[in-house]
Amino acid sequence: MAEISVPERNWAGTYTYQAQKLHRPRTIEQVQQIVAKAASVHVLGSRHSFNGIADASELITLEDLPANVLVEHEAHTVSLGGGITYGNLIKTLNDEEVALHTLASLPHISVAGAVATAAHGSGVTCGNLATAVAGLEMVTSSGEIIKASRGEPDFDGMVVGLGALGVVTRITLDVQPAYEMKQQVFEGLSWKALYDHFDEITSCGYSVSIFTRWGQTNDQVWVKSRMDEPDRVEGDLFGAIAATVDRHPIAGLDPTPCTPQLGRPGLWSNRLPHFRMGYTPSSGQEIQSEYLVPRRHALVAIETLRALADRIQPLLQVSEIRRVAADRLWMSMNYEEDCVGIHFTWKREPDAVQEMVIQIEDALTPFEARPHWGKAFYADAAAIAPLYQRRSDFVRLVERLDPRGAFRNAWFKTHVLGGN
Repeated sequence: MAEISVPERNWAGTYTYQAQKLHRPRTIEQVQQIVAKAASVHVLGSRHSFNGIADASELITLEDLPANVLVEHEAHTVSLGGGITYGNLIKTLNDEEVALHTLASLPHISVAGAVATAAHGSGVTCGNLATAVAGLEMVTSSGEIIKASRGEPDFDGMVVGLGALGVVTRITLDVQPAYEMKQQVFEGLSWKALYDHFDEITSCGYSVSIFTRWGQTNDQVWVKSRMDEPDRVEGDLFGAIAATVDRHPIAGLDPTPCTPQLGRPGLWSNRLPHFRMGYTPSSGQEIQSEYLVPRRHALVAIETLRALADRIQPLLQVSEIRRVAADRLWMSMNYEEDCVGIHFTWKREPDAVQEMVIQIEDALTPFEARPHWGKAFYADAAAIAPLYQRRSDFVRLVERLDPRGAFRNAWFKTHVLGGN
C-alpha cells in the first residue's frame, strides 16, 4: 500500500485540495484499515468535480484496486471495482456485447464518483447514471463492509451518497444488449422554435443536447438516435439546418476530440458521449456549473436566463440544455421530477464566475432549481434542503452509517447538513 503526495487540484485546475495524505490501497483489507484509522477521509475519484465534495484530511484513490469486471448475462448486470472509469469499463462491455442505458458527456469520469453525484447524460426516457445501479458494496467508517441491493430498505438513499456514507468498493449496474447509434448536429435553432416545440425537439432522438451562448439563436442541437428505433427527424429540425462537417460544442474548437457525427452509425459507446477517450474533454480550461429545473418550469427558467445574457456571455464558453428522466433516489437532482439540466461551461475566471453564478442562483430560485452536486455552486443547506423531500432521511442514514463523522467534510456540512 502506497501513500503519496496529494494531487493539488482537480482536472481543470479550479479547485485546490486541502488533504495532507493520499492513500493508494491495493486490497479491500487495506481500504478497511485506512478508513477505520482516519479521523477525516474521502475517496478521490477522477477529479472531475468543481468543488470540495471529495476533499478531506486524508484521501483514498481506488485506482490500484482490481477492477474485476464481471458481466452476468442472465441477470443483465455488470459488477466492477470502485476505481474504474467509464472509458475502461466500456472496453469490457463492448467485448461482452452489452451496453449501459446512458453515458455522460465524457467517458473519462469514474463510475463511483459519477453515481455518487448523480451525473447524467440526456434523454427524456433516460434517468441519470445512478439509476443503473442495482447493487453496492461499501466500507463504512468503522471499517465494516456492507452490501445493499435495489429494493432493500435505504438503498435509494445509499446510491447518490455524495461520498458521505463510506467508500464504495464495488458497484453492480444494469446492462442491456449492445446497440448502435448515429448522431447529427443541427445549427441555428431559433428561440421561438425551441419554445413552440420544446418537447418535440428534446425527444427527437434517444439523447438530445442543445448548445447555446444565449445569442439570437441556439448554436447547435446534437441528436443521438438509436439505429434500432425509427428516425424522428427528416430534413431540417424546425428550421435548424443539418451541419455538413463535424462540430465541437464550443464554437471555434477543433472537433477531433468529439465523437463522430454526420449520421455515421457506430457503437453506443462511441456516440452517447460528446467526447472520446484519449483526448481532453470540453476545453479543459474551464469552470462548470449546472442546475436541474423541473420540466414544468423549464421554459420560463430559460427565458429568465436569457434576460441575463449580456452578463453571462462575456464569461461563457457554452451552455448545454438537456432532459433527464425522474427517479426515486433520495439525493438525486431528478428525484420524482422529469428535469431539464441547464449547464454552463465558464471561462476560468473564478471571481467573476462566482459573482455570475450567485446571480443565476438568485434568478432560478423561484423555479426549484437543484444545483448539480459535482459542479460549482454557492447555495447552502438552508436553500437546498427544501428541494429534497428525503433529505432528513438521508441525514439520518449518514449518521447511522458514519456515527463518528469521518466522511462529513466541510463541503457536506455547508451544503447538505447545515444546522443538523
